Amino acid sequence: MGKKICGTNYPVSIAFIVVNEFCERFSYYGMKAVLTLYFMYYLHWDRDLSTAVYHAFSSLCYFTPVLGALIADSWLGKFKTIISLSIVYVIGHVVKSVGAIPHVGDSTTHIALSMVGLILIAFGTGGIKPCVAAFGGDQFDEEHVNERRKFFSIFYMSINAGSVLSTIITPMLRADVQCFGDDCYALAFGVPAVLMIIALVVFIAGSGLYKKNPPQGNILLEVCNCIGFAIKNRWNRSKYDPDRKHWLDWAEERYSRRLIQEIKMVLRVLVLYIPLPMFWALFDQQGSRWTLQATRMNMAFGDYFVVKPDQMQMLNALLILVFVPIFDFIIYPLVALCRIRITPLRKMTAGMIFAALAFGAATLVEVNAEKSVVHPAPRGKCLLQVFNVAGRNVTVHIPGSDLFPQPIQHLQDPPEYKTLPLGENSKRLSINVSYSEDDVTYQCSQNFTEKKAYSLVLYPATTGIQCKLVNDYIEKNETGKALLRFINTQPEAVNLTVGEADFHVPGHYGVSRNETVERGLYTEVSCIPQSEKCSSLDLGLLDFGAAYTVILTEEEGKTVHYKMEDVKANNVSIAWQIPQYVLITTGEVMFSITGLEFSYSQAPANMKSVLQAGWLLTVAFGNVIVLIVAEGAGLEQWVEFLLFACLLVGVSIIFSIMALFYTYVDPDQLDKIYLEDSVKEEEDSNLQKKTPDDIYLNKIDTSTKL
Repeated sequence: MGKKICGTNYPVSIAFIVVNEFCERFSYYGMKAVLTLYFMYYLHWDRDLSTAVYHAFSSLCYFTPVLGALIADSWLGKFKTIISLSIVYVIGHVVKSVGAIPHVGDSTTHIALSMVGLILIAFGTGGIKPCVAAFGGDQFDEEHVNERRKFFSIFYMSINAGSVLSTIITPMLRADVQCFGDDCYALAFGVPAVLMIIALVVFIAGSGLYKKNPPQGNILLEVCNCIGFAIKNRWNRSKYDPDRKHWLDWAEERYSRRLIQEIKMVLRVLVLYIPLPMFWALFDQQGSRWTLQATRMNMAFGDYFVVKPDQMQMLNALLILVFVPIFDFIIYPLVALCRIRITPLRKMTAGMIFAALAFGAATLVEVNAEKSVVHPAPRGKCLLQVFNVAGRNVTVHIPGSDLFPQPIQHLQDPPEYKTLPLGENSKRLSINVSYSEDDVTYQCSQNFTEKKAYSLVLYPATTGIQCKLVNDYIEKNETGKALLRFINTQPEAVNLTVGEADFHVPGHYGVSRNETVERGLYTEVSCIPQSEKCSSLDLGLLDFGAAYTVILTEEEGKTVHYKMEDVKANNVSIAWQIPQYVLITTGEVMFSITGLEFSYSQAPANMKSVLQAGWLLTVAFGNVIVLIVAEGAGLEQWVEFLLFACLLVGVSIIFSIMALFYTYVDPDQLDKIYLEDSVKEEEDSNLQKKTPDDIYLNKIDTSTKL
């Protein structure tokens, strides 16, 4: 008997298991929180590919538990399986972290290391998933049922605590710590790697205290063999064989009636699992599409604090801790008082509806967030805006188009980008420019390329008006940073420092490079070197996702500036994501927790691992659905959100119809069914042992008694 925690029936060994689970979940969710942004801004993949690979990884994490269960139950046992696959897990984290160091090889090396690391992590986390909780339950004696139940509550709390902390901390490590001159993904992946090493060390440290049950054969393998034999036997039957009530009954020649009865019960539940992947297809987009949505929102909660886009995922784990007791002790009892019958399948259907509503809310947020986005020009066209620093109002005319019908005022904040038809991949166009008060027209020719965005800078010269064409970056910086550049109308060059970004602005209408700067108030931007003419500038607020052009000019012997907003700032508050997180978490409480309880209550004790594997596979297939839609559909994001919401509503209707035909099994009656089957098997066995004479004499004896 293992050591107990003083004065209780709790084994000391469970402390090591709970700490191990906390550290492992911290490492997994911490790494996963920044994964989508890593794909986009470190590996420079597009949104769809980043989403697809994210969900391919998530899917693999839920396919591999079947492999872990097979290894544990058939070969190594739970303890050795956890140790072995945790080592694989650690190696995966280390490889992933090394792949995020900029100076390690080229981009191909980074991609290769990242993919190898993710595959190893998927095998590690998935492989130990079905083992750790069950191994914790093994530490309790059979009579300590209440203690075991409380352990699983503590175990679940450790999972959510690890998730909450990691999704707060790792985005801070990514964005707030600068390494190699940019966001520190190597540190954001490295800290979870250290936590996984700690998880492994802690688990090994408790080795001498564990109760280690030897592998007892894998029931999942036995179930598959029984089903396979029944199908084979049914297929090869002769025409003289009598029909059987159920196709599984064709396995009676090799397998016990009890096993066949248990498999029938499990299959009835597994059939209900068929529509469930669609729920997970929506739920798991919190770490991909919803995170990308957050990058296009204003991430400031008023003047109080600013969050990172990948930190919003922690809301789900935090709300789970709040919602579970609220539903168990308040909402469900209140509904019961209203004499509304709450069945598990009805709860799950309601959970699907709430998840669909969450995506309806996400659709509304996306539609409004998109209003601040400048979309690239279609094929055969480009985007153009005009900066007038020519000293007076000007008129711009491009032959064959009517883009700028009104005069453009001096230092006017440019109107929205205009779409300029080109007709070819690249085209040189002549642009006619004149001062509004004069009849003299000046001509400049510029080369334009399709799908690109440009700013045309008009400035005075001795010969009239000169043109300068500048490439623009219209894609929002999805880390939430602002994009900034300067145009200097003065003859002298100017050097400026804005936050951590340095700008060199050439003189005589020179244009600086675009640089990203952190969102914030910049009231004292220093000129270098400082002088009476230019000491500091007040740029004001540089807001989330905006692109600014600041024009430096001289007025009354002083350098002054005019700030233009090329791309609008993210004007939808991140607070608008809270309702969709509340709705999806409500759906999770009603769907996920209820689904597990329902599945376990409807299955025999020795078949729970089979249903656990089936349940995890629904998560895997849900991620496959997202992968297919992200890569194959090519829809606008708000349309994709609406599609998922509608699909889940349709699936919930199908599921509710299936639920109408499901007959609940009372768990207390399972043993009675088994006893009846056992008595029947024993009678059949005795009958087979009797000779024909025994059977004849038994019939005579029975008729005599009658």
